[in-house]
Amino acid sequence: MRILFVTATRIGDAVLSTALLGHLLRAHPAARITVACGPAAAGVFARMPGLERLIVVEKKRFSLHWPLLWAQVALTRWDLVVDLRASALAWMVPARRRAVGKGGRRPGHRLTHIGAVLGLSPPPLPVAWTAAEDEARAAALLPGGPWLVLGPTANWSQKVWPAERFVAVAQALTAPGGALEGARIAILGGPGAAEREMAAPVLAALPGAVDLVGTLALPEVAAVLRRAALYLGNDSGLMHLAAAAGAPVVGLFGQSDAREYGPVGPRSLAVSADGEPFHTSMTRLPVERVVAAAEGLLAQRVPA
Repeated sequence: MRILFVTATRIGDAVLSTALLGHLLRAHPAARITVACGPAAAGVFARMPGLERLIVVEKKRFSLHWPLLWAQVALTRWDLVVDLRASALAWMVPARRRAVGKGGRRPGHRLTHIGAVLGLSPPPLPVAWTAAEDEARAAALLPGGPWLVLGPTANWSQKVWPAERFVAVAQALTAPGGALEGARIAILGGPGAAEREMAAPVLAALPGAVDLVGTLALPEVAAVLRRAALYLGNDSGLMHLAAAAGAPVVGLFGQSDAREYGPVGPRSLAVSADGEPFHTSMTRLPVERVVAAAEGLLAQRVPA
């Protein structure tokens, strides 16, 4: 069975889309899958079982990336085309079956919308694929444990919780008597100067923390997150990857809406600032609320 899977440009949406790919791999273990996605998201799929081809779609002016993608896939007869980008591509290539997502913003969580493309309700959970070498790298970087992993960056400054509050929560959780007493701290972020600038105050205030900002490929990041006793971070692709990797996750929300993009996983929760999404500020999310949420999550029994 040959499947063409067209998915997101952003890491967070790409991670959520792995829920469908995981379902398809369970239903069709021998399937050969071609994934088309944006450059930033490519690492999400690099270790996926059954991956025949990964096509990186660079956005072009006048939407010229679509005919370029069509030229790469039009000569194959697909058993299934899944298009989460709601483009016309699925109808322009030979296929026995097509499943096309709906465009535009709608109420409800994004994962629910993704699951509905294949009629899955409730939707399956996202997954994070790694290889043995990624796990080995993570073990070398974060030996032993427990580890508190912080994600103080995001792709939009209005989604970033103040650095001093990340520091305050980390110190409260790892202090004597804290929920993660004695835990070491690692700090993650994406590549680029902007992410480094956002993480810099947290790194400066926590001089013993392991600096992993912009240094790892996404499969290595997933392996690092799998070693976290707790991941605390802004609404971002890293937050979704942490949940997919199975880490306990506390996601922080203000301008964005947790009802649409909250982390999903057996031990994941969102903590939102006071006020309505898009009309509030991350400064309206107090330290005490986040500490209490983290303590409550860590106190939960691990589900089977």
